[in-house]
Amino acid sequence: MRAAVTVHMKADPTTVWNLLSDVTRVGELSPETFEAEWTDGATGPAVGAFFRGHVRRNGVGPVYWSQCKVTHCEPGRDFGFTVYMGGKRLNNWRYQLVPADGGTDVTESFALEQRGVARVYWALAGWHRRRVNVRGMRQTLERARAVVEAGSGSAGTLDR
Repeated sequence: MRAAVTVHMKADPTTVWNLLSDVTRVGELSPETFEAEWTDGATGPAVGAFFRGHVRRNGVGPVYWSQCKVTHCEPGRDFGFTVYMGGKRLNNWRYQLVPADGGTDVTESFALEQRGVARVYWALAGWHRRRVNVRGMRQTLERARAVVEAGSGSAGTLDR
């Protein structure tokens, strides 16, 4: 299962990328992941860097930490990571940025791994999770747009 959402932002690609690739700011943007931190010696985005995200599933619970590894890291253009559960890839998230109309078209996407028990889950309840993810991606990108269009890549937490 996969889906994508694109939002135009009136900001240059580097500004947008700097915000989206700073996982320590995810709590300002995501409706489910309320904090994240670099791990295993990583201090910023780079292919192979690890971080963990603190997730409140569906915005209400359960609450858990997820391990992640950066898979795409091209400043101003592409930032992606894989979420792991039990040492196995679970989900792949990506932000792709394209200069357009004096700003940036930002596409956030996800692609769930389709193997084992997950395959059965996605077949039965995937339609719901896809809808939740699409709504969450739109919220994340709209919140990111508010930050970058306000001209402050260091803006505080947005009101929800």
